[in-house]
Amino acid sequence: MTKWGLPLLLLFLNLACSHEPVNERISLNANWQFSPLGNSHWQEAKVPGSVQMDLLRKKQIPHPFLLNNEDSIQWVSETHWEYKTRFRINDSTLQKQKHILQFDGLDTYASVYLNDSLLLKTNNAFRRWEHDISDLLLAENALRIVFESPDSIERSEALKLNYELPEAPRVFTRKPQFQYGWDWGPTLKTMGIWRDISLLSYENVRLKDAFVKTESVSDTLALLTALVELETVNKDEITVVVRNNTTGDSFEEHITLSPGIKEYSVPVSIEDPELWWTHDLGEPFLYDFSITIKKNNDVLQKLHKKVGVRTIQLITEKDPLGESFYFKLNDRPVFMKGANYIPPNIFLSETTEKDYQILLNDVTNANMNMLRIWGGGIYENDTFYDLCDEKGILLWQDFMYACAMYPGDPDFLENAKQEAIDNVKRLRQHPSIGLWCGNNENSEGWHRWGWKDAKTEVQQQEIWNGYYALFNHILPKVVDSLHPSVSYWESSPKFGRGDKRYASEGDAHDWWVWHDGYPFEHFEENVPRFMSEFGFQSFPSLEAIRYFTQQDSINLIHPSFANHQKHARGFQLIDSYMKQYYPVPEDAKEYVYVSQLLQAYGITKGIYAHRAAKPYTMGSLYWQLNDCWPVVSWSGIDGLGNWKALHYRAKDAFKNIIIVPRLKNDTLQIHLVDDNLKPASGRLNIAIKDFKGEILFEKSVPSVATSVESSQVVFEIFLKEFSIDYSSSYADVRFGDTRRIFFFVKPKDLQLISSEVSTEIESTKDGFEIRLTSESLQKNVFLQTDEAGRWSDNYFDLPPGEERVVQFNTTTKKTPKIRILTLNQIMSN
Repeated sequence: MTKWGLPLLLLFLNLACSHEPVNERISLNANWQFSPLGNSHWQEAKVPGSVQMDLLRKKQIPHPFLLNNEDSIQWVSETHWEYKTRFRINDSTLQKQKHILQFDGLDTYASVYLNDSLLLKTNNAFRRWEHDISDLLLAENALRIVFESPDSIERSEALKLNYELPEAPRVFTRKPQFQYGWDWGPTLKTMGIWRDISLLSYENVRLKDAFVKTESVSDTLALLTALVELETVNKDEITVVVRNNTTGDSFEEHITLSPGIKEYSVPVSIEDPELWWTHDLGEPFLYDFSITIKKNNDVLQKLHKKVGVRTIQLITEKDPLGESFYFKLNDRPVFMKGANYIPPNIFLSETTEKDYQILLNDVTNANMNMLRIWGGGIYENDTFYDLCDEKGILLWQDFMYACAMYPGDPDFLENAKQEAIDNVKRLRQHPSIGLWCGNNENSEGWHRWGWKDAKTEVQQQEIWNGYYALFNHILPKVVDSLHPSVSYWESSPKFGRGDKRYASEGDAHDWWVWHDGYPFEHFEENVPRFMSEFGFQSFPSLEAIRYFTQQDSINLIHPSFANHQKHARGFQLIDSYMKQYYPVPEDAKEYVYVSQLLQAYGITKGIYAHRAAKPYTMGSLYWQLNDCWPVVSWSGIDGLGNWKALHYRAKDAFKNIIIVPRLKNDTLQIHLVDDNLKPASGRLNIAIKDFKGEILFEKSVPSVATSVESSQVVFEIFLKEFSIDYSSSYADVRFGDTRRIFFFVKPKDLQLISSEVSTEIESTKDGFEIRLTSESLQKNVFLQTDEAGRWSDNYFDLPPGEERVVQFNTTTKKTPKIRILTLNQIMSN
């Protein structure tokens, strides 16, 4: 054999063995048209998409994010619509024995026809629908889908009951509930094909689902089971090959198949396993697995799974104070830091992978380790969960039920059961899934919000029976059977704020602040075991306001604001709280700025209080991370993706090691909180300074050690001994690389000094570096520019005589013109 003979032979053998799998999946997303039903005015449609977005792209409706346009497009969801396409199938595909048409998401009431034969009628936007079309498929095919308006169906369902369900009519339709209008979102009930359509063709065996399940984990060995669900037409002999591509290990099972759908298991092991951690505690390590179905030398079907080896537990145990509520990741208690997440766009198909990347980078950059996927939105796209796996973000996953009581008839409950099965099976492989929760506030609403009023005892019992069947029977059974390694939680919160057990058991939603007008100090006085919701509104960025008002100037009484503030008392509450804590500017731009400072001040006060209460409190998730359109809301990131002051300041409050100073009865207490896996030690420095930088008191503690189990008070001092004026001084506390500047009085009571902020700008490879200094303390320095880009920090305090370096990341080469606004300037006006 020549020197080239062996390599050529190996290349030939590799090519011979690397042919495409026998089973085929063909996308049917192309060449769609849509029209009002019966109109036959066909236009090009984008799939995945929605009727509203197709009309918008064609400029046949105004953009609902602008002005008051939302009201003018309600007719779209009141109309019936039709989609159609034609597709060809080649002879080799057509000759296969079985053909399955799959719909990953139809929104919502759809009748599907293939070659004029009715295949199925759908009634759930959250389910994957499929139909065997083996007897109908032709070389040339016409696929047609008729979407019926949800309004008429909801009215019909409501008439079947002799009472009104709380929050009807939306409760009858299994589609995103937030599309029916929320106190931060528009009423835009989308219709259309919102996820992929595909054709799966195979000869005898198809791989329906696979789940690589972690059975047990030790330092030296992880035992897993690959659960493989196969659908078989006739008896057959196949081989299932599970390969760990990360380690190179393969595991095989030779299986004799019988007709039908059955699950088979393949034992898998990993020596010296790398564990999946949240990004703040370690590496979110993922193994790359492939599952291959082979018959003789033919690969029938192959899929890939990213597998994170980890254990996650929700610990709810009785203790002398009530009942705990905390998560253990890999057998370590973890304080959960983060926010509540809603879909990033009311038009669901418009969120791209890049959008998800940016938003989830914002999450990790703000030191968050958990998001709560709120129950009024959607079970997110696979891309979202893949990114959370990669970035080390744990997810509290609600089922999609929110702030309502739902029907309890057999058809609805069966539909709900299948929805749960579809989504638990789809998402259970993701190590980021840390909890399944039945609903958002349904239980609290029933017991506290007057939903029982004007209903007979019989009606009340019927409604509650439906609730109990769904949230205490169906959903926990689905989770237990399909994803038993992750806990199920019936409802968030466990107890409403009218129940005395609110602060001592389960998770809590604190809306005494905002809805009930309680001061921000309430957060410090009333800490629960786990805060899964609390929040406060602010205005969005000036850019977002200019966008939806379509004006260059900022006018807070512009008519469109009435449509971009969905809370009836929102403006009033912002103004009322602002008067308590901040000066109230007359200038519109300054008012927007102070509203964001107010929000950040209140919410971070809560975060610091929750963390200082560790381990009694083991989670702080504020409402809300993001927006689905540009609006005045509780978000820390506005509808155009701009960070508000809250997100910048939450980034500091969520660091693993924080300093929490507290002033009580003229005694300054310094708490240290450490969320790392191992404790730290170092020098603690405390200085009290005036706003010119003069030191009024100074103390250094040479050796201080943190505790990862609990918050610790590491220093105390009675300040009255030093005749300190609280309104014109601050505490500067440092521990290692951690620093906290703490003020003794409310921002409005500070005697801030009016002085200039000096800036120097230098070009860098990623944008520009801005160096800032000031002779006196500058409160809440807000940097602005007209250039597009991202700030490394903003809305920060600048101590006197210190240089602060901020990076402005941008693609523009033009030196930006920097504008600076501070609370000092507003106080001096």
